[in-house]
Amino acid sequence: MACLALGHKAWRDNQSVLYHRVPRLFEALALARGDGRYGRLLKMLGRVQLLILDDWGLSVLSAAERRDLLEILDDRHGRASTIVTSQVPVEHWHDVIGDRTLGDAILDRLVHNAHRLQLTGESMRKHRARAHALDEAANT
Repeated sequence: MACLALGHKAWRDNQSVLYHRVPRLFEALALARGDGRYGRLLKMLGRVQLLILDDWGLSVLSAAERRDLLEILDDRHGRASTIVTSQVPVEHWHDVIGDRTLGDAILDRLVHNAHRLQLTGESMRKHRARAHALDEAANT
C-alpha cells in the first residue's frame, strides 16, 4: 500500500506513473512478444517516470522473464524511478532471478542506487480484515 501512496503522490505532482504486479507484467510481455507489441511495451515501460513493480519474487524467473527484466531496468537506469515491493529479502533475490550472471546485472541496475524501506508489522490486508470482522460483530 505504501508504494501506491508514493505512486499517487507522484501522479499528483504531474509525473507519469505505471503500476504492474510482476507476474502479470511478465504475462503481458509474453503476449506482446507474440502479437508484435513487444517493442512498444518496452518503450513505454522505459519512458514512464515512475514504474511500480509489485509482488516481486513470487516465483523463480524464467529465462525470458530475466531478459525482459534486464531490458526494462537497463532502459530506465539513471533516467527514471522504479519502486519494487517484495516479501523476499534482497539477499535472496539472486535465487529468485535464477541466474547468477543476469542476477548481477539486474541487481546492479536496481539495488546499488536504491533507497530501501523495510516495513515491519502486520500487512494492511490482515489489519483491514480484522477491523472488518470487528465491525460486523459490533453490528450483530
